[in-house]
Formats: sequence, structure tokens, C-alpha cells
Amino acid sequence: MSSLHAVNIDKNVEIIHPNNLPEATHDDMAAGLQSVVEQSSQEPDVRRHLHAPMHITSRLPWLQRVIPGIEKLAASYHVGNFVVVRGQTEPFFEPMPLYARIGMHLLFYGKEQVKVLGSQRVEELLHAQSVKQGKIYDNPESVASIPSFMEIYSIQADELLEQDISKYKCFNDFFCRKLKPNARPVQNEDDRLGVCSAADCRLTVYPSVDLAKEFWIKGINFTVPNLLNVSQTSSKARAFENASLAIFRLAPADYHRFHSPIDGSVGEVEHIPGQFYTVNPQAVNEPGFDVFTANRRSVLYLNHEATGLPVALVAIGALLVGSIVWTGGQEKGKDIKRGEELGYFAYGGSTVVAIFPQGVIEFDQDLKTNSQKPIETLVKVGYSIGKTPYPKVGEA
Repeated sequence: MSSLHAVNIDKNVEIIHPNNLPEATHDDMAAGLQSVVEQSSQEPDVRRHLHAPMHITSRLPWLQRVIPGIEKLAASYHVGNFVVVRGQTEPFFEPMPLYARIGMHLLFYGKEQVKVLGSQRVEELLHAQSVKQGKIYDNPESVASIPSFMEIYSIQADELLEQDISKYKCFNDFFCRKLKPNARPVQNEDDRLGVCSAADCRLTVYPSVDLAKEFWIKGINFTVPNLLNVSQTSSKARAFENASLAIFRLAPADYHRFHSPIDGSVGEVEHIPGQFYTVNPQAVNEPGFDVFTANRRSVLYLNHEATGLPVALVAIGALLVGSIVWTGGQEKGKDIKRGEELGYFAYGGSTVVAIFPQGVIEFDQDLKTNSQKPIETLVKVGYSIGKTPYPKVGEA
């Protein structure tokens, strides 16, 4: 999906709200999501449904029949988010794919407890369509969608471990693709106190939860205990008092395996049931939307070698995300190095939140500056995100 330089933004960027689609009812939007998912089972070109950029909706008559006025919205606004590439200062604009725009719209109805299509709650609709999408992209016939997905997101084939597209068993097999062993080197690998990016992602970092809530996470129920699904008086909650947060948002185009940001060892995994809300920044930034603490997620506790303290890695599912799978992260007691694989997401955009106890990380200044503008920074696995100011255990 083509990005735009800021100077080429020739109309307003949409702040998503149902009022922007006055002709579409809540049932229209629910039917729109169902139709987009159903189209993905029939039409191999992802640019014609799930990943259609909004500006081509005038060329999708089936969509206009289902969601009245959507072509007018596309003509009036750019729909998406600004990000900045690490090391650069000028932001660029990433268009939002069609399915995420519909999912964001439906969040407002979920907040208001509106029933859709007769008797379904929005949460039930999102769950059903997410499960259905997972099955569609587990079907061997879905391999036909790989070429158009690679083209719209300019995915580099030369860094794939398996470059022969015909070898993938289904679309999801490609979506959670592996890269060549040296495709993501760890920056400052010899610095034992270094901390690296856990994913190819759009990153925000905050030295405290208060700063994260001031600049980025607007859900009224967001706390670290709620994110971890533990009591506020529990030992786990106390371990993360005054914690620092790194929020790694994986867009659909990204390599969807996530890796260890620290040197340490693997601890326990806890699975938390929840919803399938979109984790697009506009949802995270919208007051009253508690997407991180409401969504289905899985928590891996790592033991940080440099300090002996726990670091929590929270893998958060999202709209149309089929599953969260731990690979290296399921081997309790295993020693792990920065950049080693921990797990992956099946289809869809998703997020990993790393929670560091107070004093365990000093984030790199450029990331802190961008996050407080606020704007996400585009980084890859292995990029430095900061370092531990403490000495290594046992050293002066």
C-alpha cells in the first residue's frame, strides 16, 4: 500500500467517527465487515477487499452497495496515520486498509452497546469474523492471495527464508513467514546491557505509565495490572510499579514474528481471553476505548539477566488475528538472547507491549522525543531501543 510524504497530503486526515458516514447505519457497517471477509474467500486479490486503500472504494461497487456513502468519505479524507522512519525527521502517511477502517467504526457501536444485524453484540460479530478469516487463510486455496499481498505492501522476497512462494501451504503460512538468519542483526550486540526492538513495527516508548496515558493510551481502564490481568495487590503488580512501556504495533505488512528484546531466560506464559478490537492508533488514542486491556492476549514473563528482574512481554491479538503462537517463548527455563524468536501472530495487525520494571531501561532519546509528539517510529527487530543503566549482576 503506497505511503505518502507529508507534502502530498492534499486533504484532511480523517479523525474516525460514525458521523463521517452519516448514510451508513450500524447494520450497514456490520454487513460491510462480513462482506469484506466473505470477499477474501472468493477474490484472491487482497487489493479488492481487506487491503483495499480507501481511495479506490469508488471502484468497488459491491462495497458501495453495502456501506452507503463510503466513496464520499474516501473522496473527502485521507484515512490512516502518520509515522516516521528511524533516523529521519519528516513523517510519512500510511493509509489504513479497508478492514481496519470498518473495524474502527464498529468500535463506537460496541462502546454504546448497540446490537447489530438483529441480535449480535459488536464483540460477537468481531469474534465470529476473526475466526472465519483465520479459517479462510488456513485454506490451501488462499495461497492465491500471496502475490497481491506482497505487491501492495512491497514485501522484500530476498530476505525470506523460503523465497519460493509455491512452497507456502496457505496464506497464513506466508503471513507468519520466517526470514533468513542474518536478516535482522542485533544492534550493539556486544553491549550486554542493550535492549532491542522485539518486532518489525511502529514503536512508541514511555518511561512511565502516566506518560503513556498522557500521550498515547487513552483507555480509562488502562493499568499494568489490568493489562497483565492480575490483582493490583499481587506480587506481579508490585514488581511492575512505576514501569516503563514499549509498544510495538505490527501492521499487516510487517514480518509477524516477535523476538526477545533482552538477554535473559524464559518464564511462564499466561493466556487471557478477550475481544478482537482493532489496535490501530486511532483506537488506542480514542478516550474510552480500552483495546489493550479488553483484547485477547498472552503474557510471557522473561527474567532479565542484567538485573534479575522480570520483564513482561504482552502479545495482544486484534481484529481478524487468528492466533498468538509462542515458539521459543514456550520453553520455560531456556536462556534467550536479544533477537532470538519468541513467537508469532497469524493473520492481521497486532501489538506487543513490553513492560520493564522501574529503572531497567533508559529509552533512546529519539524514540522518547517522537513518542511525546506523539508519533510512531518505524523500526525493525534488533534495532536499539535503549539500555539498562544498572551494572550486570555480580559486577561493580
